[in-house]
Amino acid sequence: MGCEPDGVLPSVPPEARLNIFALVIYIPNRLGRFLDDLRRELTPHANPRAHVSVLPPRPLNVAWGVAAAQVRAMLEACAPFEVELTQVRTFPATDVIYLEVGAGASALENLHGAIDHGDLRFAEPFPYCPHVTLAQEIPAERLAELEGTARRRWREFAGERRFRAARAVLVQNTLQNQWIDLAEYELGALAAKL
Repeated sequence: MGCEPDGVLPSVPPEARLNIFALVIYIPNRLGRFLDDLRRELTPHANPRAHVSVLPPRPLNVAWGVAAAQVRAMLEACAPFEVELTQVRTFPATDVIYLEVGAGASALENLHGAIDHGDLRFAEPFPYCPHVTLAQEIPAERLAELEGTARRRWREFAGERRFRAARAVLVQNTLQNQWIDLAEYELGALAAKL
């Protein structure tokens, strides 16, 4: 779910929204569609929209509009950058299968560090590691099989493995575990206005 075509927020009542927010960069075009299809293949229960998280999920201690304004101020001063997805890996502590970020990883780490403070600060359970999740919450006995499938599909993908990180989106989770888009930001918008 996301913003409707006219820019109006989806009709999710407040009581169905959780105080869980994230800041993501969606992966566009053919690469994004491939990753969505791969995630559905690996975990059919998933409702994916391929992305790299800048701020992993967290509660907010302020109204989301206040947080949104803080994010906007930071992102408008940051120039867009290229992101390259490299190889399939697994986080050992959580058995999450993911794609590693090569080029662009340091820009994402810097962006995360710049935004993860003040009202947006959160004691994350793991150190920030830019990645694209391919499968999570999978049975341990299927981990090797699904990781093998992910590696094979990634090797077979003949498309571009890079994308331009030019926009970020503040998202909120719901009781149905669906993420809704709240606000979209253009990286470097401040420089474009000058």
